[in-house]
Amino acid sequence: MALWLWCLLFVLESLYCWWIIGYGGARWIEGWKSFFMIEWFALDWTAEQIRLYVLIIWCFSLIWFIIGIIKPELRL
Repeated sequence: MALWLWCLLFVLESLYCWWIIGYGGARWIEGWKSFFMIEWFALDWTAEQIRLYVLIIWCFSLIWFIIGIIKPELRL
């Protein structure tokens, strides 16, 4: 995968996470919408649980992004 595409995908994911964590996106997708926007197991989660899940996933994505910049063959 090209570096520009790798960076673009990470920026788009970061904007999505930023919206959920900081701008009320978790409250908006709480309930049945979380099935489509997060995962099937998030149906019963509160907004705070969704925010925590997205924060943890974003931290792992950040680590994977940095690894992908250093070792291009690991970009998926």
